Amino acid sequence: MTRSTGLRAFAVAGALALALTACSSSDSGTSEEPSETSAAGSTDALVIGTLLPQTGSLAFLGPPEIAGVNLAVEEINEAGGVLGNDVTVEHADSSDADHAEVATQSVTDLLGKGVQVIIGAASSSVTRNVVDDITNAEVVQISPANTATDLSGRDPFYFRTAPSDLMQGAALGNLILGDGHTNVGALVFNEDYGTSLRDVLKATVEDAGGSFVYGNAGEEFDPTEQNYSTIVSNALAAKPDALAIIAFEQTKLIVPELKAQGFDTSKLYFVDGNLSDYSADLEPGTLTGVQGTLPGAFPDDAFQTRLKEVDPELKDFSYAAESYDATILAALAAVKGGGTDGKTIQANLAAVSGANGGTEVSTFEEGVEALEAGDEITYKAVSGAGPFNDDNDPSSAFIGIYKYGEDNKYTWIKAEFGEL
Repeated sequence: MTRSTGLRAFAVAGALALALTACSSSDSGTSEEPSETSAAGSTDALVIGTLLPQTGSLAFLGPPEIAGVNLAVEEINEAGGVLGNDVTVEHADSSDADHAEVATQSVTDLLGKGVQVIIGAASSSVTRNVVDDITNAEVVQISPANTATDLSGRDPFYFRTAPSDLMQGAALGNLILGDGHTNVGALVFNEDYGTSLRDVLKATVEDAGGSFVYGNAGEEFDPTEQNYSTIVSNALAAKPDALAIIAFEQTKLIVPELKAQGFDTSKLYFVDGNLSDYSADLEPGTLTGVQGTLPGAFPDDAFQTRLKEVDPELKDFSYAAESYDATILAALAAVKGGGTDGKTIQANLAAVSGANGGTEVSTFEEGVEALEAGDEITYKAVSGAGPFNDDNDPSSAFIGIYKYGEDNKYTWIKAEFGEL
């Protein structure tokens, strides 16, 4: 596939076409075109670090992401490792933006251990705090979950296997509008992830002729807020017929307050930051009918089974596939370039993702066989993400649509497909 950053179609997988909002992103860095081959660098054993949430408001994302990395490493080593050596993994906590010092120390520790690739962070705000430290060391950073639009093209050594909010925001807006709602509001926390996603949602709603009645600039809430009575009453005063909650664990306090103030909770919409199992947190039936969006294809039963063999306690699968794909891609890039150093991996990541076309492969082992035969390859991502584009973002991706039942657990409904 030719690498491109042009905004193209967004559609229900295999069916209905949807319009993507043309929304430009701010750019704090310029992405350089990686060379397609690299002179062989270090052939030391590949050491992959993870910077994923073990504590903090996104801790629920940690287990599936870590399991995805561990599964990939296990399969890589079963296939003979990278350039004759087993891959090792060093796990470190990213926590969240309110505990920035945790990620900073974790990055220092990981760099001290000689990692050539870091998988993470989950939070866009955490990435902003540490990306320069990682990329300036010529270590490749691949986030499985960053979605903020302004991270596109952030640095030649920064990649992500999750699509930007251009896709999720458009899918969310079209989902809400498709349900017949025209006066849309959002309870959004004043954090980069929240405002970035809100901006695309707002543009999507308004471009389709709807009204974005609450959650505009200046109407965000403090992420550390503990009492949501006034915030909720202000939102409901705008008379929204649907509300998106763009937040993390604050959702556990917001939803009961909305219900107490008489809002029909079936008209709530969640996003990837709060699409979680609330069966132990909320009264049964509280979330019946609530819908949410989550980037990535829904992991099939076979992939879930493989993940649970790595972590039998796993309950959620958010971003597990993206973490798995990031690890496989990094290993294939090292094989293609003949070196495990960061510069070699960076120079070959786009190529093994399929940016230049080539033989389609579904596993690390298949990829190595094709590369050793002299072929270009296209890794078929478990997450459904397409090859990296010029901004080191997925050129295409799925957005899953989920719905909650009486037990406050969510199930997959359908997937929408988009291209950038």
